Amino acid sequence: MKYLLSLAFVGICFFSQAQTHQVTKLWETGPIFAVPESVFADMKNKTLYVSLINGSPSVADGKGGVARLSLDGSKADTNWVTGLNAPKGMGKFGKKLYVADLAEVVVIDIRSGKILQKIAVPGARVFNDITIDSKGIIYVSDSAAGKIYRIVDSKAEIFIDSAPSVNGLKSVGNELFVLTGRAVQKVAPDKSLVKLADGLVAGLDGIEPMGNGDFLISSWSGVLQYLYADGKFETLLDTRADRSNIADIGYDPKKKIIYVPTFSKRTVVAFQLN
Repeated sequence: MKYLLSLAFVGICFFSQAQTHQVTKLWETGPIFAVPESVFADMKNKTLYVSLINGSPSVADGKGGVARLSLDGSKADTNWVTGLNAPKGMGKFGKKLYVADLAEVVVIDIRSGKILQKIAVPGARVFNDITIDSKGIIYVSDSAAGKIYRIVDSKAEIFIDSAPSVNGLKSVGNELFVLTGRAVQKVAPDKSLVKLADGLVAGLDGIEPMGNGDFLISSWSGVLQYLYADGKFETLLDTRADRSNIADIGYDPKKKIIYVPTFSKRTVVAFQLN
């Protein structure tokens, strides 16, 4: 599964001599979010969606929800959607927002904020991340069971039966990328997992493509890393000394802004990638 930074981190860039990328803090909200686990950046609607666990990450307690946040962090609606359980990863297709919520996928109308549907997946335990390809096919990771599900026309099936410690998912073109433990993998045509990089900080959580084969990778333990297409990686941010988490990140590819949900510190932070 998937903090923030103390004042000592403000404006500081973390990099080695060979590093070619760095981040600078832009803003941080107050502690207004009830356990924010994921940020989805909807650039078309100029809105950040923030999933709120607001309780246990594995209990169906009806306390969870989804908040809306302006792109500059100045305005928030923390009760946009309520009545969920332990919502985590999110994805968008058309005018609908899809949310991974324990053993079901919740479909929300973006314009009204109304829940349109809940797609139950028998046998699922604790959904974590979700991604949707260009055809509208939904992929969702079950971290507790170590499986990846595929949903087509509201019908779910097991896509990959064995993916231990699976968390982050990202559909890019015709390819599906998967985070498992400390590794970044790609799903081959035969559904096997092909390792692209290993040895990243444990607890990999969020994955965002750069458009050139590179990725931003977050670790819930409090580390943000830049992964190159050749498998090499560098650390952009390390907040572990501050006991800050970096959960499932969102990203604005045009302005190169990274949005970080800080989980138990209840904030969202924006960083400029340079």
